[in-house]
Amino acid sequence: MIKTYATVAAGFTVYSDAISMNFPAGEQHIKVSEASTQTPSHVLVTGTDANDYVAAAMWIDYAHQLGHKVAALIPYLPGARQDRGNPFGAQVYANLINSMKADRVVCFDPHSPVMPELINNLVVVDSDSVISAALRVSTRAHVGVIAPDAGAVARAQRAATALGVPLYRSVKKRDFATGKLSGFDCETLPAEGRLLVVDDICDGGGTFMGLATATGLPADRLDLWVSHGVFSGRAGNLTEAYGRIFTTDSHPGHENPAVAATIVPLMAHLVQAANATACQS
Repeated sequence: MIKTYATVAAGFTVYSDAISMNFPAGEQHIKVSEASTQTPSHVLVTGTDANDYVAAAMWIDYAHQLGHKVAALIPYLPGARQDRGNPFGAQVYANLINSMKADRVVCFDPHSPVMPELINNLVVVDSDSVISAALRVSTRAHVGVIAPDAGAVARAQRAATALGVPLYRSVKKRDFATGKLSGFDCETLPAEGRLLVVDDICDGGGTFMGLATATGLPADRLDLWVSHGVFSGRAGNLTEAYGRIFTTDSHPGHENPAVAATIVPLMAHLVQAANATACQS
């Protein structure tokens, strides 16, 4: 999905003078009204469809030819989990993003440090400030944060620090040949109070279901935060193990009705990061 925005004094507004289109042969193009006086200053791309990245590149070229700078807001970095092996998917997608020639690229809570190092002019928005802001307006007070595996410890620790609560660690084993998970084990948890599990991506939800079982806690004591809700396969089962599931609108999967997640909009956070970087340059 691709959307373009023009900055205004009060924040941002949808830009609609130019329309993304395809020629009959299939090529992407931009159709602009002769009376148009606006150009997009932010291009938002969510999801993983390569066609959307080509369309965004057309918007950016259009704006550059008129002498304007454009920030590409890509909250979910496609390929960020393909950060090793052959093919090296993170590099392939990074090349695609770099080819857009955005003046800056803003992403949210990338899976690992590998792909961010491959992208030019990148600004990273971490999840801790977004989690803290979202939960300040929630009635769910948490007594601790749980990292579901070793890879989640750093971001979960940042979230715990932002919320002013302790961090608890869990471990798991994965059979990379089959993808199956096993061996979940969690540190001793408080006897009372609600806990928040924090991670970056939820696909089918197997990690989080396994963790919930390992804790032995009922759903009314567990909540889940995932920065990117892909919510595929059996993700709807998460509602049996977690009282409330939080995610952002970074990926189209966040709308899965079976999960019924509480959605935290990212646009304001992304625009703020893009504009702050522009002021520094």
